[in-house]
Amino acid sequence: MQDPRFARTVIYMVRHDATGAQGLVVNRPLREIPLALLLEQTGIESRGVEAAVRLHAGGPVDVLRIFVLHTAEFMSAGTLPVKDGIALTFQPDILNAIAQGKGPRRVLFAVGYSGWAPGQLEAEMKTGAWARASADEALIFDGDHDTKWDRAMARRKIDL
Repeated sequence: MQDPRFARTVIYMVRHDATGAQGLVVNRPLREIPLALLLEQTGIESRGVEAAVRLHAGGPVDVLRIFVLHTAEFMSAGTLPVKDGIALTFQPDILNAIAQGKGPRRVLFAVGYSGWAPGQLEAEMKTGAWARASADEALIFDGDHDTKWDRAMARRKIDL
């Protein structure tokens, strides 16, 4: 990939259809912030909330929004089931659930997302800019970001 923003990125695809594709970069951690700060910004009571969450650079599109990729035992009206027990929520109700200890087992907070127009990702894949690999919870959610790209490349699929 020529674009330095995407060099050695691992992107979990949350949508890929005739209207385009969207994914979240899962191996670009930013910084930890207090969960209370996110709650306050969405108008949710934050008193007594001590937890911190790690933000990740999800991609260059819509960087003023936070997307929460998580295990699918938590579902709400704003949750999109993705695949194999993984879901995406972009509504504040998940923040409240996490603060109350009722949220999903594993989460990844992404600032922005990566997006492609219809046919764009397919064209980039034909040039070899991207490789496909299977994903699992460990690859998506564990904190060992330095090895995620190597682990993803080890499980890549060859397109013939």
